[in-house]
Amino acid sequence: MLRFRDSLLCFIACAIVFGMALTSCGIVQKQDVISGTVLDEHGPVADAVVRAQATENHTITDKVGKFTLSGLDSDEAVTVTAWASGYYIAGVQEVMPGTNDIEIYLEAHTDSDNPDYAWLPSQYHFGQGEDQGCAECHSSGSSPLPEGEGTGARVNTLPVDEWLQDAHSQSAINPRFLTMYTGTDMGGNQSPLTRYASSRDYGNFPLRPDPNQPYYGPGYKLDFPETAGNCAACHTPAASVNNPYSIDPTTVSGVAAEGVPCDFCHKVWDVKLNQSGTPNPNMPGVLSYEFRRPPEGHQFFAGPFDDVAPGEDTYSPLQQQSQFCAPCHFGIFWDTVVYNSFGEWLESPYSDPETGQTCQDCHMPPLGVTYFAIPEAGGQERDPSTIFSHRMPGASDEILLQNAVTMEINAKRQGNQILVTVSITNDQTGHHVPTDSPLRHLILLVEASDPNGETLTQIDGPTIPDWCGVGNPAGGYYAGLPGKAYAKVLMELWTEVAPSGAYWNPTRVVSDNRLAALEIDSSTYMFTAPQNGEVIVKTSLLFRRAFIELMDQKGWDVPDIVMEAETLLLP
Repeated sequence: MLRFRDSLLCFIACAIVFGMALTSCGIVQKQDVISGTVLDEHGPVADAVVRAQATENHTITDKVGKFTLSGLDSDEAVTVTAWASGYYIAGVQEVMPGTNDIEIYLEAHTDSDNPDYAWLPSQYHFGQGEDQGCAECHSSGSSPLPEGEGTGARVNTLPVDEWLQDAHSQSAINPRFLTMYTGTDMGGNQSPLTRYASSRDYGNFPLRPDPNQPYYGPGYKLDFPETAGNCAACHTPAASVNNPYSIDPTTVSGVAAEGVPCDFCHKVWDVKLNQSGTPNPNMPGVLSYEFRRPPEGHQFFAGPFDDVAPGEDTYSPLQQQSQFCAPCHFGIFWDTVVYNSFGEWLESPYSDPETGQTCQDCHMPPLGVTYFAIPEAGGQERDPSTIFSHRMPGASDEILLQNAVTMEINAKRQGNQILVTVSITNDQTGHHVPTDSPLRHLILLVEASDPNGETLTQIDGPTIPDWCGVGNPAGGYYAGLPGKAYAKVLMELWTEVAPSGAYWNPTRVVSDNRLAALEIDSSTYMFTAPQNGEVIVKTSLLFRRAFIELMDQKGWDVPDIVMEAETLLLP
């Protein structure tokens, strides 16, 4: 036993001497760690996130600001970044593993909002450094990505390119929005101003449009010609931050005419929500946002990464939370909930923080790109699952709509009758279908015909309502046909116009049979069976952007989108 202990001690001693000899010869095992301290002007910063830039490898500083970042490739220099709440992100570049006692200094960012700040443009370039337009660094039109990077395409891969394809970039110039605001049609013809009558009990109240006068649909400026309203609070937010009730969206220019520009979203710092978790009534858009526009001589960008350095950038978890979307996708006007996609999500299982999904998960999904800025501007190659698309598909995106619900059809002969059952399940959408604008609706068409193409007579089952259009079905006028329509129908309180899109006026909900998240709706239709031959059953579910009468008045040419379609043959 003594011999073994002596031998062990001898071995250890030799190992120490041998290690010292290797060190003296410069032959040492390279280390895979970097250590140091994160500080601000007052001293060490605890709980700061320290990261090897553009990787998942990170650590947290201790109570005295110390950190050790391990698991590094000993042969490659890295940029080490640090971020803590209330600070800009900072970093030290080209640090070799094995380096000890590096210091990273954090600078506090502004904790107030500067109303005199001039928004940066998204699409064009000017200025220097961080005061350039966003496209300078975030558009592949400025510089192609490295060969083989991204999705393989050299264009439409960076945030500004994607944003230009998104409805948010068009919100200020959307013709449906503008013609509804001005009360005109696509040709510029304007409906007469709203007429009023007077009552001893109620004072002035609006009347229906004069049937003897040309009419080109409703308009905010027809009802309230002396005011601007709060439409700009969502549609032209960069113009309305300082004056939410005073901006006529038809008069904006420059950055304000870019719709919802990049700089606007990346200056958002917080969302004002009430105890129910939604914005307060009559507080749409900028009225429910809190901003951090920087003082003169500084910049401020809030984003979803905590390692964007150098620069005056900071990390904001809000950028990846559904609450970010709430102010423009929830709106109560005159005590009626008009826009509610955020509220519908909040009430659904999708809002469960453990098992649910955020708005961004579906509307900003990663598309496989590996850069969100060009390399010449410091863009780093990243895990594609961490880069969220700014394409943000919505109500005009066929692929998104065609993956929103599931439709199942069953048909059978029952004596001299054909029985058809259609079930629609909202199994792929985290809010009602359709959602947001009450103009939107779904139309379910069910048709049964004989081998000669003759339509079978409907005996029982629901039919499509008149507001889906009375007229030739070939032109999209489906009223009276077998089927259903799914919509939130509003009626104006005074004129009793329904369905109404003029929800700047007092309205009430007449009906709402839209499909909530995970809801199933089934309807049954009965037709007279032919004496001989097979029966062809065709079903289709259409998404229509607005009520057809309104589209005719305005001259909107917006084709229906087929969400689901199926054909069955019965022998």
